[in-house]
Amino acid sequence: MTLARRIIPCLDVDAGRVVKGIEFEGLRDMGDPAELAGRYNSEGADEIVVLDISASHQGRGTFLETIRRVAEQLNIPLTAGGGIRTMEEGRAVLRAGADKVTVNTAAVERPELLSELARQFGAQAVVLSIDVKRKGNSWEPYTRGGRDSTGRDAAQWAAEAVSRGAGEILLTSIDRDGTCSGFDCELTAKIASTVPVPVIASGGASTFDDFLAVFTDGRADAALAASIFHTATHSMGALKEFLAERGVSVRLSR
Repeated sequence: MTLARRIIPCLDVDAGRVVKGIEFEGLRDMGDPAELAGRYNSEGADEIVVLDISASHQGRGTFLETIRRVAEQLNIPLTAGGGIRTMEEGRAVLRAGADKVTVNTAAVERPELLSELARQFGAQAVVLSIDVKRKGNSWEPYTRGGRDSTGRDAAQWAAEAVSRGAGEILLTSIDRDGTCSGFDCELTAKIASTVPVPVIASGGASTFDDFLAVFTDGRADAALAASIFHTATHSMGALKEFLAERGVSVRLSR
């Protein structure tokens, strides 16, 4: 049986508001996170991701109250992260209503965090977020909201992270983020062929064909997007019907 591919709206939160930029810069206010989450829940989203995008570089914790408000609007899974550096902070996010926690900067700095989270909450609750930029024929992970290079190879880091306990990879192309130029299918396929866990593609979605390409050519298990959903450019129901008609297994809304 083929697992249904997931469509996941992303809420990038800064100071309690949803924002969106291009290549992680030039942020614009897009609305209230709880209101947007409720809308996506009713429209047939498969999951919601909430990321406190300024937490890591500003050295503060995730906005737990935002997570609580969003969780109250949902009957679908919620992944949340931003600035999670310890198991205790991960526990707080889950207690606030998230089903999964996502980590990036802290996991690069101390990979043991992934093992600690997985032992405590299970690998299914641990999502490694990898923000990458293309470097020639490979991709380099960046931390602190795309500010700091790591000097590592994205595929090697993904494989190590899974071996340490990450149960899912949230893979964002910084080069494509907010550009509406389509997902980086080559990147997604590379990571999907490297790890045995689900890979969520992120960055660049603009058209229905972009989603089709990342599920077929990119071998993604899920596709995450922000701008096209926040601006109501596309209907989630119409997107899923488009994919289903072309042989992609998706969960259709009743």
